Amino acid sequence: MKFRIPKTRTTPPADASAPGTVIAAESVVKVFGSGTADPVTAVDHVSLTLEAGSSVALIGPSGSGKSTLLHLLGAIEAADGGSITVGGTEITASGRAELTRYRAGIGFVFQRFHLLPALTARDNVVAPVLPYRSRASALERAGELLAAVGLAGREDRLPSQLSGGQQQRVAIARALINQPALLLADEPTGNLDSATGTEIIELLLRLNIEQGTTLVLATHDMSIAARCGRVVSMRDGRVLEDRLTTPTPADVPAGEARNEKGADTAPAPAAAPAPGHQSEHPAGPAVRP
Repeated sequence: MKFRIPKTRTTPPADASAPGTVIAAESVVKVFGSGTADPVTAVDHVSLTLEAGSSVALIGPSGSGKSTLLHLLGAIEAADGGSITVGGTEITASGRAELTRYRAGIGFVFQRFHLLPALTARDNVVAPVLPYRSRASALERAGELLAAVGLAGREDRLPSQLSGGQQQRVAIARALINQPALLLADEPTGNLDSATGTEIIELLLRLNIEQGTTLVLATHDMSIAARCGRVVSMRDGRVLEDRLTTPTPADVPAGEARNEKGADTAPAPAAAPAPGHQSEHPAGPAVRP
């Protein structure tokens, strides 16, 4: 299925939406349970740079820190150390109003969809932008996006009346309502069957290629990560390897790279590490879930 996403901006551009924006993380740390007897360091002095228009996969097993790092980049979580700079502005030192503006320029896609059960598909899509524009114009934009992701005719259905794949498409349309230049996807295929998951990954990658949207996704599936132009492997909150890749062709379904034991097969490493990688920890083998 071909998707053509309308390009009309619906909110004032945030810093993350500025053309050519580069996100730089320097020695970022996140600790859960700080001050308790059993603190957990979810992200441990991670440094990396994200170039505008790139596609980056954060890969690792459960507990590796990939989702937490994604949340830190999106200012969903606050870092306990280090800095994150976007377009010259350090968001880790920003106030509440600046962070709200920053988040408004980011599209978020989550594994569990996070749709409001009492709202229709159309109303779920417009919810993030109602503070910025009239309901009528927002509804028009939402209709265009839902049609673009293959949900024309289902705009008035509740989430409970949609399949998992359809709910994720609603979530993607919602993420695109601001026409973000940065799209963060946390295990976007985790609750979907392999065929539907492949369609969702295709849609995300098409946005990256056709519109120059910077895509950062967290996944445990190497066959999905191999579709991106850069793979950052994580374990125990640290970056083990950061490399450029030759993306897997679109006709290879997600999950096909698994071996007979169910483990993910890593793509061949690139000749050189990705530019901008500044991890303080030595490189190691690709993480396998």
